[in-house]
This record gives sequence, structure tokens and C-alpha cells, in this order.
Amino acid sequence: MKLKTFSALCAATAALMTAQASEAGSVLDRVKASGTVRVCIWPNYYGITYRDPRTDQLRGIDIELSAEFAKALGVKLQYVESSFPKLIEDLTTGRCDVSMHAVGVTPQRQQALRFSQPYLQSDIYGVATRGNRTIRTWEDIDQPGVRVAVQAGTYMEPVMAASLKQATMVVVRPPQSREQELEAGRVDVFMTDYPYSRRLLDVADWARLVAPSRPFHVVPYAYAVKPGDDEWLREVDRFVAEVKRDGRLEAAVRRHGLAEIALLK
Repeated sequence: MKLKTFSALCAATAALMTAQASEAGSVLDRVKASGTVRVCIWPNYYGITYRDPRTDQLRGIDIELSAEFAKALGVKLQYVESSFPKLIEDLTTGRCDVSMHAVGVTPQRQQALRFSQPYLQSDIYGVATRGNRTIRTWEDIDQPGVRVAVQAGTYMEPVMAASLKQATMVVVRPPQSREQELEAGRVDVFMTDYPYSRRLLDVADWARLVAPSRPFHVVPYAYAVKPGDDEWLREVDRFVAEVKRDGRLEAAVRRHGLAEIALLK
């Protein structure tokens, strides 16, 4: 989808949901009445909201912090499995009350959603195989004949579409994965962020990080809610401020190896 078309769709969705939200009342009222807060997560997000395939248990900073959020509200916690391609739909249709899986705050998403203050930030990184002789440095990526993979729905998709001048971008959609495409040799490198890159570096001895030689496209990460409910957004934002102030965010990012990208103030 072209950026202009996507932006127009986001704007229309935001306008519609703002009108619907004003009629439906506060999410906070519904959460209190039902006794449950529904939190969207992406269970493949290493260090953030990751389902460990060995134990089938969820772990990561936003698994810990979402439990703290539910406790602060005095309600039960219900996880709703989502993804970045489904993010806007899941929030605006009320499938979940808040997305707590390090959502990149991009101009396109800001047209359709509302965000808390940021608590993490990350640049974009490349991941290549150790044996790849084509991609050794960041400058090797945007070259003729190079195939660059991005995950559909992530903010890397529009950023790399606008940035790549010579390389070919390959958009990877489930059930395919970027790792599979890279290992199979169908792409030369895939683009990701700091948390996801840690997964590959921790578990795959064939993976090599390709970091930008200077800041390339640093994006803040926050929690996302649907538009039109300022009371609920203030509640989410108040929680973020509290975990920054009392040290819970710092403790969580240290436990999960993400202190380098935390925004603690």
C-alpha cells in the first residue's frame, strides 16, 4: 500500500473511531465495570512480550509491566495476541484496551492511534548471516542486487521503502519469517530493531548484527490506545510516569537486557 493511501486510511479510521469513542464512554469505566483490562501483545517480541517456545511462558518487560498496570487498576489482566499489521484494527475495534508491546511512534500510526509518553527508543539494525560476503557494513545494504527483508506492518517497512535507492525491498508476511528467508538465501539482510536483534544474537550462532555507522532512524516506543478517550490515555500515561519514577521500568529493562535503549526520565 502506498504511503499516501495508507495515511488517508489511517486518517479516516481515526475520525470514525473518535466519533464512536465519544458515544461509547470511557475505556476506564468499562475496565472497572468488567474487572478486566485487555492488553494486546505481540508474542514474538523478544525481551518485550515473548512467548518462550521451550516453556510456552510469556516473558519480557511488558509482560511484567502489564501485570503491574492491571494491579494498579485493581483488575484482572487478559492478554490478546496481536501483531503490528493488526495493531490499529485491534485497538480501534475494541478487541483490546491498550497495546503494551513497545509500539513504535510513527507519523502514520499517530494518525490512527494515541500514545503514552515513550519509555524505549531504538534505531534500525540489519541482521545478516556470518557467511554473507556481500553485507559486511551498513553501507553495503543499499547496493544493486541486494535483497533487503522487512516484516510487514512494522515501521521498518515504510522507512526502508523511502530510504532504499538501489537495493530491492522484500516484504515478509506470515507464515514466512525474516529469519527463514535469510537462512534460505532468498534475502541478503533483514531490518529490525534493537530488541528483536537480541533474539537472533542470543540464540542463532549464524547471525551477525549490522549496525548503522551513525544514527539512521531512531524511533520512540510507547503504549498505544484508540483515539477519542483522553481519560484512558491519561491513565496509561500516568502509569508510565510512575514506573519511570519508582524504578520498576529500570529494573525490568535490566532484567531483559534492554537498558541501553530505555528512556528512564
